[in-house]
Formats: sequence, C-alpha cells, structure tokens
Amino acid sequence: MPPILTIGYEQASQAALVGALVEARVEVLADIRYLPLSRRPGFSKNSLKAAVEDAGIAYRHFRDLGTPAVGRAAARRGDHATLSKVYAGQLELPEAMAQMAELRALAEGKRVCLLCYERNAAECHRALLFDALLSDFERIDLEPALVA
Repeated sequence: MPPILTIGYEQASQAALVGALVEARVEVLADIRYLPLSRRPGFSKNSLKAAVEDAGIAYRHFRDLGTPAVGRAAARRGDHATLSKVYAGQLELPEAMAQMAELRALAEGKRVCLLCYERNAAECHRALLFDALLSDFERIDLEPALVA
C-alpha cells in the first residue's frame, strides 16, 4: 500500500505547500478541516482546490473528519487530552464513519495526503485520524518551507 502523508499549512505559502505535495508525488489531497476556510491567503477551499488541481493533484474535502469547534478551541489552547476526547466522539458519528470508509478505500490505491492547519502533526487531529483509521500504513509527515 502507498504511505499516508500528512501536511499542515501553518507558516507556509500556498506555493510551498503545493511544491511539497508535488515533490512527494501526492495524488489526492484529503482536506480534513471541518471548515475549509482560512484567513491565510490561498488556503480556503476554492483557492486551494484550484492550486492543487492545477498541479495535477485531486482535491477532496472530508468535512466530517474535521474537528468540531470545541476540539479546535482545545487544540488552540494546547489541550491535547480534550482534543482527543472530542475527536474520538466525532469519529463515532455515522457521517464520519462513512467518510472514514471512503478515505480508507482511496488510500489503499492512491498516494493520499491529509491536510490541516497545524504544522506539527503530533499536535493535530490528523495524527488522531491516522491512529484511528490508518495505523497499518506508513505515515510520512511533510513540512512545507516556512514563509520568510
């Protein structure tokens, strides 16, 4: 099976993120943000989707694999225990379970990269999703170049 890649766009430009995806030969960018919006230019859904598709990478948004507001607030506070608890509950919802099955099937045949904001995967729900769904895959955490 191909490895699962992860990437966060914190402190990166859109060009650096897309460059890292291309270099890693990503075939599908799986946006696992609950709300695919960003105050950072180039990282809201439509702009990011256009940029990765221009680079030959498919884009999929998996809303139900994102973190609800309570979990995002915990992550901002550095409260990983609360984030983990909230996210575990999210993954038990029928909608999330359906999207987990979709993501798993996609990852078994394509080079998929999980996208969220946090640069460090260990501080992000993408590591929790990996552990819950994809732990039998090799995980590679990409780090795009930092904005100067």
